[in-house]
Amino acid sequence: MFHRIGRTVVRHPIWTIVAWLVAAVVIAMTAPTLASNSDESSFLPKSYESIQAMQLQQKAFPAAFTPAAEALYQRTDGGTLTAADKAQIAKINKELGTKTIKDVQGVFPGPFSTDGKYGLGLVKMDDKSAGQPSQADAAKALRADLTQLTKGTDINAKLGGSAAQVLDQQDASKRGESLIGIGTFVIIILAMILIFRAPLMAILPLLLIGVVAMAANGLIADITKLLGLSSNSSVSGILIVVLFGVGTDYILFLMFRYRERLRAGDDHKEAMITAVGRVGEAIASAAGAVIIAFLALSLSSVSFLKQMGPALAISVGVTLIAGLTLVPAVFSLIPPRVLFWPSKKWKAEPKGTTFAKIGRGVQRRPALVALVSGLLMVALALVATSYKASFDFASGSMPKTKESMVVQDTMTRAFSAGAAQPTEVYVTSVGGVPLDKSAISGFEQKLSGVAGVAKVAPAEFNKSGDTADISVILKYDPQSSQAMNTVDSIRDVAHANVPSGDKALVGGISAIYKDINKAINHDYLVVFPVAGLLIMLILGLMLRSVVAPWYLMASVGLGFAATLGATVLIFQHLQNQAGLMFMLPVFMYLFVVAIGTDYNILMIARLREEAREGRNPREAAAEALRHAGPTVAAAGAILAGTFASMMLAGNTLFAEMGFSISFGIVIAAFVMAMFFTPSLTALIGHAAWWPGRADRAGAGHGDSRVVAGHVPASEQLTEDADSAPRR
Repeated sequence: MFHRIGRTVVRHPIWTIVAWLVAAVVIAMTAPTLASNSDESSFLPKSYESIQAMQLQQKAFPAAFTPAAEALYQRTDGGTLTAADKAQIAKINKELGTKTIKDVQGVFPGPFSTDGKYGLGLVKMDDKSAGQPSQADAAKALRADLTQLTKGTDINAKLGGSAAQVLDQQDASKRGESLIGIGTFVIIILAMILIFRAPLMAILPLLLIGVVAMAANGLIADITKLLGLSSNSSVSGILIVVLFGVGTDYILFLMFRYRERLRAGDDHKEAMITAVGRVGEAIASAAGAVIIAFLALSLSSVSFLKQMGPALAISVGVTLIAGLTLVPAVFSLIPPRVLFWPSKKWKAEPKGTTFAKIGRGVQRRPALVALVSGLLMVALALVATSYKASFDFASGSMPKTKESMVVQDTMTRAFSAGAAQPTEVYVTSVGGVPLDKSAISGFEQKLSGVAGVAKVAPAEFNKSGDTADISVILKYDPQSSQAMNTVDSIRDVAHANVPSGDKALVGGISAIYKDINKAINHDYLVVFPVAGLLIMLILGLMLRSVVAPWYLMASVGLGFAATLGATVLIFQHLQNQAGLMFMLPVFMYLFVVAIGTDYNILMIARLREEAREGRNPREAAAEALRHAGPTVAAAGAILAGTFASMMLAGNTLFAEMGFSISFGIVIAAFVMAMFFTPSLTALIGHAAWWPGRADRAGAGHGDSRVVAGHVPASEQLTEDADSAPRR
């Protein structure tokens, strides 16, 4: 099949290129514009208690609200607020509330801090627009009005809260995407120049992937709208890296084999056809593993991850199609002397390379190589047992210097840690009859005895008296693990002590994060195994083996654990962070497992090819490393570098993601694929391919051109040359 694809696009390159350009432009121009949603509550389905509590609050207490933004006031000299200052703050709040700003429904006076240095204005916005760009626009207008209203006074005002965080996240995302994009391009260009010593080989892949990105982003917008999924600005930065990193990987897989065939004496068009035919199955299988891993996110109960899965899968799918059609069509039009100019190294294979030496080392002592590389991963994996999760998504997704982050940190210090975002306990009558207020009073006493609770406010009742709202202020930061543990205790006490005939629901931001944690833990038990089993199925079908997929996936799983351990070591132990962002293991699993499988597939496919040419398992491992080692090393280095560019974004989330994924790719390419996998395969020998005989001489390449033992005469020379043993 892949030889057919190669012949078609190489013989009709102009039509292939035109079709791609037309499709990319049409898809991009007709794609819908998507609004980003950053509201944490929208991450969860309605079955979770925090969401049910939010719905009850909206029904029973429509006038009550959780501030969408907070104006934080203090004196310009940092001193204690005077009576005149407090009157001035009240006046500013009142005037701010009279401004006509879309989504803003009112501004109400908030409490003053116990040290008397800070005051608050609480901004109510339309709940339906929570997390939407319109609230960011409202926050921008509020900041401008606050600047104008405090001008010439002794009062300084800053705007924080969720709406301001949406605004600051947008700004941070734009800056981060720019830095990631620039970093990705620079890394790819420099790496390709170092590898091929040819400017055209450095620039052309970026132009081709740019066309792919245009088509992929348009398709992502179409599918996202069609499926009614939410969009999140954080996905854009990840997509840049996936498209350009994975796209460069597949181009390298193809071009290294193309160059190898040129060195064997093939005409450049026949060399490209053979390259697509030989490496096409490995690229398709590798992409299939990545796509399945990403699509497994569709099983997630967290909407952010559910939306990300199809988006990433589409980007890899479009990149795969381009790698098998657009890329060979374009490169086949360019003579090698032009494509690789000014270098002449493409003409002859270098002798005594580092990878040939590595191959001979694996051939001589496969057991020692497997033991050392395995122990390295095990040692790092042990550190992963101290992993802790952080749920401070806002501060994790933008720098601490952003205004909303300054307000959040100041409020945490100046007010009770949980005062700005209390946990809400709702008690509602199941039968719709008025609640027993004396029983509710006793219920409040039970809540106040929970460890970690700073204060329990008297219950507020709705008009019909059948629902009560009890505000519980925690001692801890609402996003902290201590706060979420306290929410667990509050729920236990509330559910156990709610008056007979009534129902208790615990909500608030800490409860939302607690439920997100539950959802993520659910995903670990569902998404991970499903993705792993499907990837194993792809490996089994490609390798015609039951044995090999098991140890390949076990090695990738060990690589994942080692990557998590290294990330914990750097960020928790050396940088003393309280924990890693809660969704980080999901990203690590998907990228490290899926992309790690890419390199394993490329290496094991080449190892099988060498075995088919009559080499014993150890010799096949040595030859596979000699020929596929440079490809894996180059692809791994470039992809690790592109993911490392995420660390330029200037926020904790992308710093952790950039380090962990790039480190995981280094482990996958330079430990698993280069040492662990070939040494294990050499040790296991022919049994690795049981029950098939895929490694036996004469097993064939699966070339669909062969019918009743016949190969078309026009391609006989290419096939004979490509299947001849190397010297």
